[in-house]
Amino acid sequence: MNTLATPRPVIGIPCSSYPDSWFTPANGNAISYLRALEAAGAIPALIHQTRDAAVLAAHYERCDALLFAGGEDVGPQHYGAAPHPKLGPTNPIQDENEIALARRAVAEGKPVFGICRGVQLLNVALGGTLFQDIPSECPNALNHNLSTEQRDMSWLAHPLALSEASWLAECLGAAELTINTLHHQALRDIAPGLRVTGRAPDGIVEAVEG
Repeated sequence: MNTLATPRPVIGIPCSSYPDSWFTPANGNAISYLRALEAAGAIPALIHQTRDAAVLAAHYERCDALLFAGGEDVGPQHYGAAPHPKLGPTNPIQDENEIALARRAVAEGKPVFGICRGVQLLNVALGGTLFQDIPSECPNALNHNLSTEQRDMSWLAHPLALSEASWLAECLGAAELTINTLHHQALRDIAPGLRVTGRAPDGIVEAVEG
Protein backbone atom coordinates (compact mmCIF):
# COMPACT_ATOMS: atom_id res chain seq x y z
CA MET A 1 0.00 0.00 0.00
CA ASN A 2 1.25 3.48 -0.83
CA THR A 3 3.00 5.38 1.98
CA LEU A 4 4.02 8.48 0.02
CA ALA A 5 3.26 11.91 1.46
CA THR A 6 0.97 12.57 -1.51
CA PRO A 7 -1.42 9.61 -1.68
CA ARG A 8 -1.45 7.79 -5.00
CA PRO A 9 -3.33 4.49 -5.05
CA VAL A 10 -1.31 1.38 -5.82
CA ILE A 11 -3.10 -0.71 -8.46
CA GLY A 12 -1.99 -4.33 -8.74
CA ILE A 13 -1.97 -5.93 -12.21
CA PRO A 14 -1.47 -9.71 -12.40
CA CYS A 15 1.04 -10.67 -15.07
CA SER A 16 0.60 -12.68 -18.24
CA SER A 17 3.28 -15.12 -19.46
CA TYR A 18 5.57 -14.46 -22.40
CA PRO A 19 7.49 -17.66 -23.21
CA ASP A 20 10.70 -17.29 -25.17
CA SER A 21 12.00 -20.16 -27.26
CA TRP A 22 15.69 -19.60 -26.61
CA PHE A 23 16.14 -17.48 -23.50
CA THR A 24 13.72 -17.65 -20.59
CA PRO A 25 9.98 -17.24 -19.99
CA ALA A 26 8.91 -13.80 -18.84
CA ASN A 27 6.04 -12.28 -16.87
CA GLY A 28 4.62 -8.88 -17.68
CA ASN A 29 1.72 -6.91 -19.11
CA ALA A 30 1.02 -4.35 -21.80
CA ILE A 31 2.67 -0.98 -21.19
CA SER A 32 -0.60 0.71 -22.20
CA TYR A 33 -2.21 -0.43 -18.93
CA LEU A 34 0.67 0.94 -16.89
CA ARG A 35 0.73 4.28 -18.67
CA ALA A 36 -3.04 4.67 -18.34
CA LEU A 37 -2.84 4.07 -14.59
CA GLU A 38 0.04 6.53 -14.23
CA ALA A 39 -1.89 9.13 -16.23
CA ALA A 40 -4.83 8.64 -13.86
CA GLY A 41 -2.60 9.34 -10.87
CA ALA A 42 -2.07 5.76 -9.70
CA ILE A 43 1.05 3.66 -9.15
CA PRO A 44 0.86 0.41 -11.17
CA ALA A 45 2.35 -2.67 -9.49
CA LEU A 46 2.87 -5.88 -11.46
CA ILE A 47 2.01 -9.13 -9.65
CA HIS A 48 4.18 -11.94 -10.99
CA GLN A 49 2.84 -15.47 -11.35
CA THR A 50 3.59 -17.65 -8.34
CA ARG A 51 2.54 -20.86 -6.64
CA ASP A 52 3.63 -19.46 -3.27
CA ALA A 53 0.46 -18.35 -1.47
CA ALA A 54 2.41 -16.14 0.93
CA VAL A 55 4.06 -14.26 -1.93
CA LEU A 56 0.70 -13.76 -3.66
CA ALA A 57 -0.79 -12.51 -0.39
CA ALA A 58 2.08 -10.03 0.03
CA HIS A 59 1.44 -8.66 -3.46
CA TYR A 60 -2.27 -8.34 -2.66
CA GLU A 61 -1.75 -6.58 0.65
CA ARG A 62 0.38 -3.78 -0.81
CA CYS A 63 -2.34 -2.87 -3.32
CA ASP A 64 -5.28 -0.52 -2.92
CA ALA A 65 -7.13 -2.05 -5.90
CA LEU A 66 -6.65 -4.67 -8.62
CA LEU A 67 -6.85 -4.49 -12.41
CA PHE A 68 -7.40 -7.79 -14.25
CA ALA A 69 -6.24 -7.28 -17.82
CA GLY A 70 -6.68 -8.99 -21.19
CA GLY A 71 -4.92 -12.20 -22.12
CA GLU A 72 -5.45 -15.89 -22.76
CA ASP A 73 -8.70 -17.83 -22.40
CA VAL A 74 -9.91 -18.72 -18.91
CA GLY A 75 -9.71 -22.48 -18.31
CA PRO A 76 -13.22 -24.00 -18.52
CA GLN A 77 -12.51 -26.36 -15.60
CA HIS A 78 -13.00 -23.33 -13.34
CA TYR A 79 -16.69 -23.18 -14.23
CA GLY A 80 -17.39 -26.89 -14.63
CA ALA A 81 -17.25 -27.12 -18.42
CA ALA A 82 -15.38 -29.39 -20.81
CA PRO A 83 -12.95 -27.72 -23.24
CA HIS A 84 -14.62 -26.54 -26.45
CA PRO A 85 -12.85 -27.43 -29.73
CA LYS A 86 -12.32 -23.70 -30.35
CA LEU A 87 -10.87 -23.00 -26.89
CA GLY A 88 -7.69 -20.95 -27.23
CA PRO A 89 -4.49 -21.18 -25.15
CA THR A 90 -4.98 -21.06 -21.38
CA ASN A 91 -2.63 -20.24 -18.52
CA PRO A 92 -3.35 -22.41 -15.45
CA ILE A 93 -1.13 -20.55 -12.97
CA GLN A 94 -2.49 -17.17 -14.08
CA ASP A 95 -6.04 -18.46 -13.68
CA GLU A 96 -5.28 -19.80 -10.19
CA ASN A 97 -3.58 -16.58 -9.07
CA GLU A 98 -6.25 -14.27 -10.44
CA ILE A 99 -9.17 -16.29 -9.11
CA ALA A 100 -7.63 -16.27 -5.63
CA LEU A 101 -6.94 -12.53 -5.82
CA ALA A 102 -10.42 -11.73 -7.16
CA ARG A 103 -12.24 -13.76 -4.52
CA ARG A 104 -10.26 -12.24 -1.67
CA ALA A 105 -10.66 -8.70 -3.01
CA VAL A 106 -14.42 -9.03 -3.42
CA ALA A 107 -14.77 -10.62 0.03
CA GLU A 108 -12.79 -7.79 1.61
CA GLY A 109 -14.31 -4.95 -0.41
CA LYS A 110 -11.13 -4.05 -2.29
CA PRO A 111 -11.95 -2.42 -5.66
CA VAL A 112 -11.45 -4.57 -8.76
CA PHE A 113 -11.66 -3.73 -12.46
CA GLY A 114 -11.61 -6.18 -15.36
CA ILE A 115 -10.80 -5.60 -19.02
CA CYS A 116 -11.56 -8.25 -21.68
CA ARG A 117 -10.24 -11.52 -20.19
CA GLY A 118 -10.28 -9.69 -16.87
CA VAL A 119 -14.06 -9.31 -16.72
CA GLN A 120 -14.46 -12.91 -17.86
CA LEU A 121 -12.11 -14.02 -15.08
CA LEU A 122 -14.03 -12.02 -12.48
CA ASN A 123 -17.31 -13.57 -13.60
CA VAL A 124 -15.84 -17.08 -13.34
CA ALA A 125 -14.18 -16.37 -9.98
CA LEU A 126 -17.54 -15.33 -8.54
CA GLY A 127 -19.48 -18.32 -9.88
CA GLY A 128 -20.41 -17.42 -13.46
CA THR A 129 -19.73 -19.19 -16.75
CA LEU A 130 -18.51 -18.28 -20.24
CA PHE A 131 -19.21 -18.89 -23.88
CA GLN A 132 -15.90 -20.48 -24.88
CA ASP A 133 -16.19 -19.41 -28.53
CA ILE A 134 -18.69 -16.79 -29.64
CA PRO A 135 -18.78 -17.68 -33.38
CA SER A 136 -19.64 -21.34 -32.80
CA GLU A 137 -21.84 -20.95 -29.71
CA CYS A 138 -23.65 -17.73 -30.68
CA PRO A 139 -24.19 -18.07 -34.45
CA ASN A 140 -26.05 -14.75 -34.84
CA ALA A 141 -23.43 -12.72 -32.99
CA LEU A 142 -21.29 -9.95 -34.41
CA ASN A 143 -17.60 -10.51 -35.06
CA HIS A 144 -16.19 -9.72 -31.61
CA ASN A 145 -12.60 -10.32 -32.72
CA LEU A 146 -12.61 -7.71 -35.47
CA SER A 147 -10.03 -5.36 -33.96
CA THR A 148 -7.64 -8.30 -33.62
CA GLU A 149 -8.20 -9.28 -37.25
CA GLN A 150 -7.51 -5.68 -38.28
CA ARG A 151 -4.33 -5.79 -36.17
CA ASP A 152 -5.38 -2.45 -34.72
CA MET A 153 -6.19 -2.14 -31.02
CA SER A 154 -7.97 1.16 -31.66
CA TRP A 155 -10.25 -0.19 -34.44
CA LEU A 156 -13.79 0.77 -33.42
CA ALA A 157 -15.90 -2.24 -34.31
CA HIS A 158 -19.39 -2.00 -32.83
CA PRO A 159 -21.68 0.08 -30.59
CA LEU A 160 -22.02 -0.50 -26.85
CA ALA A 161 -25.16 0.36 -24.90
CA LEU A 162 -24.62 1.02 -21.19
CA SER A 163 -27.16 1.28 -18.43
CA GLU A 164 -27.61 4.99 -17.80
CA ALA A 165 -27.41 4.38 -14.05
CA SER A 166 -24.14 2.43 -14.30
CA TRP A 167 -20.82 3.49 -12.83
CA LEU A 168 -19.19 3.03 -16.24
CA ALA A 169 -21.64 5.37 -17.97
CA GLU A 170 -21.02 7.94 -15.25
CA CYS A 171 -17.24 7.65 -15.72
CA LEU A 172 -17.45 7.92 -19.51
CA GLY A 173 -20.13 10.57 -19.54
CA ALA A 174 -22.17 8.60 -22.07
CA ALA A 175 -24.49 5.61 -22.21
CA GLU A 176 -23.82 4.85 -25.88
CA LEU A 177 -20.43 4.64 -27.55
CA THR A 178 -18.47 2.68 -30.15
CA ILE A 179 -15.75 0.35 -28.93
CA ASN A 180 -12.94 -1.88 -30.14
CA THR A 181 -13.35 -5.63 -29.77
CA LEU A 182 -10.70 -8.34 -29.35
CA HIS A 183 -12.40 -11.34 -27.78
CA HIS A 184 -13.84 -14.67 -28.89
CA GLN A 185 -15.14 -15.60 -25.42
CA ALA A 186 -17.95 -13.87 -23.52
CA LEU A 187 -19.94 -13.95 -20.31
CA ARG A 188 -22.71 -16.55 -20.32
CA ASP A 189 -24.28 -17.09 -16.88
CA ILE A 190 -23.69 -13.99 -14.79
CA ALA A 191 -22.19 -14.60 -11.35
CA PRO A 192 -24.24 -13.89 -8.21
CA GLY A 193 -23.58 -10.34 -7.05
CA LEU A 194 -22.91 -9.01 -10.56
CA ARG A 195 -25.40 -7.24 -12.81
CA VAL A 196 -25.21 -6.60 -16.54
CA THR A 197 -24.62 -2.93 -17.35
CA GLY A 198 -23.49 -3.08 -20.98
CA ARG A 199 -24.35 -5.08 -24.10
CA ALA A 200 -23.39 -5.14 -27.77
CA PRO A 201 -26.23 -4.91 -30.34
CA ASP A 202 -26.28 -8.73 -30.61
CA GLY A 203 -26.92 -9.10 -26.87
CA ILE A 204 -23.40 -10.20 -25.94
CA VAL A 205 -22.58 -8.92 -22.45
CA GLU A 206 -19.74 -6.40 -22.52
CA ALA A 207 -19.91 -4.90 -19.02
CA VAL A 208 -20.96 -5.96 -15.53
CA GLU A 209 -20.81 -4.25 -12.16
CA GLY A 210 -21.25 -5.41 -8.61
